[in-house]
Parts: sequence; structure tokens; C-alpha cells
Amino acid sequence: MMERELTPSDYIVMFRRHWLLILVLAVIGGPLAYGISFLVPVRYQSQTLVLVEQPTVPTSYVAPVDNTAISERLASMKQQILSRARLEPIIRKSGLFSRDLDRVPMDDLVERLQQAIEVSPIEPMAETRSASLPGFFVTVTLDNPHTAQQVCTAVTSLFIEENLQLRQQNSEDTTDFLTQQLNEAKANLNAQDAKLAAFQTQHLGTLPENEQTNLNILTGLNSQLASITQAISSTQQSKSFTESMLSEQLALWHQSQSDHNPETLAHQLTALQSHLADLRARYTEDYPDVIKAKNDIAALQARIQKSTETKDTAPVKSQPGEVEPVELAQLRAQLSGYDQRLALQNKELDRVKEAISAYQARVQSSPSVEEQYKELTRGYQTALESYNDLLKKRDSAAMATSLEQQQRSEQFRVLDPANLPDTPSFPNRPKFVMAGVAGGLFCGFGMALLLGLRDTSMRTERDVELSLQLPVLCIIPSIDPLSLKDGNSVRQLPPERLELTVRN
Repeated sequence: MMERELTPSDYIVMFRRHWLLILVLAVIGGPLAYGISFLVPVRYQSQTLVLVEQPTVPTSYVAPVDNTAISERLASMKQQILSRARLEPIIRKSGLFSRDLDRVPMDDLVERLQQAIEVSPIEPMAETRSASLPGFFVTVTLDNPHTAQQVCTAVTSLFIEENLQLRQQNSEDTTDFLTQQLNEAKANLNAQDAKLAAFQTQHLGTLPENEQTNLNILTGLNSQLASITQAISSTQQSKSFTESMLSEQLALWHQSQSDHNPETLAHQLTALQSHLADLRARYTEDYPDVIKAKNDIAALQARIQKSTETKDTAPVKSQPGEVEPVELAQLRAQLSGYDQRLALQNKELDRVKEAISAYQARVQSSPSVEEQYKELTRGYQTALESYNDLLKKRDSAAMATSLEQQQRSEQFRVLDPANLPDTPSFPNRPKFVMAGVAGGLFCGFGMALLLGLRDTSMRTERDVELSLQLPVLCIIPSIDPLSLKDGNSVRQLPPERLELTVRN
């Protein structure tokens, strides 16, 4: 059969020919596996269910500092908890592997315990569509049920403590880091503020916000300058007119002192009348100069009339100690007042010109000062925004740290404590029996296949053609059983009496 291609029917024939062998091996396999289950070491499994509780305060109010996914954090904690530094105290405290403790290196014992611990996350329900894990199982498999329960409880406690410590440490580290950055930002802000204050003091009045004010003040100063210039011009005109009047009055007075004839007095009267007409053209009748001029004319007219009546034409010489008339003293006082007014007006004019020059310089220097001021302002604004942002983050991290310390954030909670196993999880004897039966069947089919392949007998015409490499001329039908009739009796011959001889 090994020399030709086998068909499914050939396999079926082989398995049917050796069905008794397959059955015997299957029957022997189950009890044999059951007996072997008593020889293998017994293992007990203790399991804990840990749920991940969500924060009691919504994350929209207090943002968590640690945004790492629970699956990533669980994998990191698993590596830390299953390290030698964490497992060696558990081995020594619980008395694990006491018989091998002095003979086997601690690294091997730790590796053995690592293989006995299994951390399996719980997949979220498909209906919730949640990306976070709802919890995880901690399973410990050892040869003693109490030890398995004790180690499972210890490992679960390590997970809870590690999660709490890790989140608190991350929050505190973040808060400390943000506090340090906040202090640096505050120092930078103070430096920028000092620079800005010094610049404002140095360029007081030339800052961009003072530009419109400077222009308005400059406009007012120009108007004030024009007004002062006009007032000075008017005062100078009044002074010039008063000086001319004083000159005329002095001339008239000297003439009156040296010559009192009517013709001279008439000439003086004509001059005073001409001066009165000029004053009336410029001022009203109530103006003091107009009233004075009228009084002078009336007094002079009285003198002319008196001189005419007395016919006194002799010259009157002035005495050295004679006092000037009141009119001349008033004119001199007016001139002194005009001089003082002009001095004040000129002083005010100089002050206004200096102010105009100063404000013009401010306006001209405003573009360059504005550029420097904008640069300092941008630096100050950037430092202020950085400080405010860090202050907000520091406060948020401080609140998150407080929540972690009060255990109101995301926490691990034990839902099912570590159980004390009543029956061993390994070996599972029913499974052993089923495995023995399956193994017996596998061995039976394998041996049947091997025996069939090693069988060299010819059982079909294909075997004859393959063996002799000759065509089959006839087919002898299978007679089973071979019956011979002898009267009413039937005599059966065994098939072994039937022989076939083929000669070439």
C-alpha cells in the first residue's frame, strides 16, 4: 500500500481492520491519565478582582495630572511589582519555597513566583464603547492554598499602594515642577516690569499713549503763543502812544513854564484837541485817557481865558524845585506799568516757546520711543501670559494633588478579595481522563495507520496490478460463505479452502 497513492476509502479500510486496537488504546488511555494525575504536583489558584473607580470630582472641574491610560499604567506597575525588590520580601515573609530557599538562588525563586502570578485585564463591554479598562484580575497559582491566598492578597495590596503612590508622586512632582517654573516666570516678569517702569520714567511724556495729548497741548501752546504775541504788540503800541503823549505833555509843560502868552496856549489847546479827536476815534467817551484829555483841554481853556483877562504876557521862568503836573506823573506811571507788563509778557512768551520746543521734540521722538516701547511691552506681555498660564496650571495641579491625597481621584478597589481555594486548579482530573481518551484514540489511529502501511498483502485488484504490473483478466467474485447443496442439507466450506494461483 505504501507504493501507491491512498484514497480515503483505503484509510477507512485500515481503521476498520484495526478497530479493536483503537478501542483498546482509547479505553486504556483514560484510566492511565487518571492515574498519572495523582503523580503530578498539585496547584491551587487564588484570584482577586480589582475594579478601577472613576474620580468622584468630574475631570471638567479638576483636570487629572496623570492622563496615562489605565492599561499602560497597569503594565508599568506590573513590571515594578513583579521585580525582585518587591517579590523577595513576599517570599521570605510567606515562607515560599522554604525547602529550596538555601539551595536555589533567589533570582530563580523570584522567577518561579513571577510565573505563578498572572495579571489579566478585564475587557470593557462592547455596549459601553469605553476605551478604559474597568478592572483586572490578579491570579496566583501555588502548591498551598493558604500561601496562594496570602500571596494574592499581598500582590493586590502592592497594586493598590503602587497606584496611589504613583499618582500622588506624579501630582506632587508636577506641582513642584510648576512651582519652580512659576517662580522663574515671576522673576522674569518682575525684571520685565522693572525695565518697562524705568523706560516709562525715562521717556515720560513721550510714550505712545501721550502722543495725542502732546499734540493737543502743542496746539494750545501755539494758540497761547499767538495770543501773547498779539498782547505784546498791543502793549507796545500803547506804550509808544503814551510815550508820545508824555513827550507832548512835557513840551507843553515846559512851554507853559517859559511862555504864558495866549498864542502858545492856543497852540497847546489845538494839540490837545487833536489828541482828543484821535482818542475818540479809538476809544469811547468813558475811556480814562479820553476823560483825562477832556479835562486837560478844559483846564487849558481856563488858563487861556485867565491869561487873556489879565493880559499877562510876561514869561514865567520855571524854578529848579518846581513839581511836574499830575498828568505827567500819571503818564510816567503808565509807561512804567507798560514796561512791567511787557517784561511779564516777554517772560511768558519765552516760557511758551520753550514748552513748544519741548513738546515738538516729544512729538518728533515719538516714533523711535514707540518702537522701543512696543518691544518692551511685548516682552512684558509674553512674560505675563506665561506667568498666568503657569499659575493656572500650578493651581490645577495643586487641586489634583489634594484630590489624590484625599483619595477622591481614580482609585483601585478590591471587589472580590483573594479566595481560599477548596479544590486544586491543577490537575483537573476529568480533563486528564478526557485527554487520556483522546491520546489513546490518537495512538490507536496512528498504530492502525502504521500497520496498514506496513501490510504487504494484496486485497484488491489494484494491489494485484500494482504488484504484478499486469492487467487483470478476470475477477473471482467473493463468495462468503461458500454453500454446497446436498439434498436438503447445506454444507459450508471455510473461505480458507479457496485458493488462487496466478502464473506468469
